[in-house]
Amino acid sequence: MSKVAVIYWSGTGNTAAMANEIAAGIGADAEVFSVDAFSANVADYEKIAFGCAAMGDEVLEEAEFEPFFTAIESSLKGKKVALFGSYGWGDGKWMRDWEERCQKNGANLMEEGLILCGFPDADGKAQCKAYGERFAAY
Repeated sequence: MSKVAVIYWSGTGNTAAMANEIAAGIGADAEVFSVDAFSANVADYEKIAFGCAAMGDEVLEEAEFEPFFTAIESSLKGKKVALFGSYGWGDGKWMRDWEERCQKNGANLMEEGLILCGFPDADGKAQCKAYGERFAAY
C-alpha cells in the first residue's frame, strides 16, 4: 500500500471528525495531521487528503490553512489528492474553487471533494469512511 497523509484544519471539530473517518476508511497507511501539526514534506506521501471547512464567503480558512496550502500547492503535480470539508451555508463554491486550484497545479483529484453540512451524523460518517476506502484504492 502507499503512504497516505490526511491533513486538515478544523475550527469546530466537524472537519476533524471527517478526517478521522476518512483515515479509518483508508486504513493503516493513513497518517492524520492537523495542519498546524504537519511538519513533514508533502513529497514524502504518495497520496494526500486535504480537509478544510468553508469560511466567510466560502473560502479556505485564511490564518492557517490557506498559507499552508499556498506554500505546498506547486508540489502537488502528479500527486493523488482528495479534498473534503464541512460547511454551514452556501452551495460548495469553496470546494469547486479548491478543486480547480488543485487541477491547475497538476494534482490528480480522485473525484469531487466530499462536503458535509455541519458535524457528520451516522450517514455522514459512513460517507467519509467510504470516501477513504475509495481513496485507498485510487
